[in-house]
Amino acid sequence: MTDFGIKDGNVGVMKGVMLGICDSAKIVDLSHSISPQNIREAAFVLEKSWGYFPAGTIHVIVVDPGVGTGRRPIAALIDGHYFICPDNGVLTMVYDRADRTKTHIEIIELNQKRYWLPVVSHVFHGRDIFSPSAAHLANGVKLQQLGSVITDPQRIDFPNPVTTQTGWKGEVVHIDHFGNIATNLREEELIDSSNHRILIKLNDNEINGLVKTFGDRPPGELIALFGSTGNLIVSEVNGNAAMRLGTRIGDVVEVKKLD
Repeated sequence: MTDFGIKDGNVGVMKGVMLGICDSAKIVDLSHSISPQNIREAAFVLEKSWGYFPAGTIHVIVVDPGVGTGRRPIAALIDGHYFICPDNGVLTMVYDRADRTKTHIEIIELNQKRYWLPVVSHVFHGRDIFSPSAAHLANGVKLQQLGSVITDPQRIDFPNPVTTQTGWKGEVVHIDHFGNIATNLREEELIDSSNHRILIKLNDNEINGLVKTFGDRPPGELIALFGSTGNLIVSEVNGNAAMRLGTRIGDVVEVKKLD
C-alpha cells in the first residue's frame, strides 16, 4: 500500500525489486491511492484490510513523508502477519488492536544493510529498503536477521468519538473512490441507532435516520448507513457525497438522538 498513485513507475519498480529477490512472491495491490502523505488515512485503510489476508502475509506500507530523515524503517510481526513500513505511526491502529487483544508485538528496526539494495536513495526507501527487506523475508530470512529489536514504536493520536448531551460527535476519517464519507463512529457505539431515530449532521447538511443499503433511496439523495467495516458513512446515492458537501478528512460529524 502506498500513496504513489499509478501514473509514474514507482509501484512497478518496487514490485520488480521484490521479484528480483523472490521470484515466487505473490504480490497483491491493496491501494496506491492513499492521499499524499496522509498517514492517518493509510492507518485506517490498513486496519480495515489486513485481517482478511492469510497468516504469514507480508504487508508493505509506504506512506512516508519523513523519507530520508531520522525516522526508522521497521518490520513488525503481529498476530502472524508481517508489516514493513516507516516508523511514523502508520501501524498505530494495528498496535492498538493488539493491545486490546493482548497479542504479542515484535518490532525490529531495519538496520541490516545487506538486506537493502546496494545503493540507497534518500527519497525512495520503498524501492531501496522496504521492498528488498520484504522479499528477503519472503525468501525465508528470519525477522530478527533484518535488524535489531525496538520497543518504542511511534504512534499517532486518533481522536475517539465523544458522547454529547444530545448524542455523539466524531470526525471523517476516510473518503473512498466513490466519494463515500467514512467516520470514526461505529455501529456498536451508536447503541440507540437501531430504531433509526437519529439525525446526522455534516457540513451544515442534515440526514434523518439510517438506511441499510444504497438502493434504499433514489439517486441523488444523501443517506447515512453503516458500511462494510461497521463505520458510519455518509453517501450520495449514485453520486459523490464528498464532492457535493465539500467534505475533507477531519471534518466534524454530529449524531443527535431525536427521542
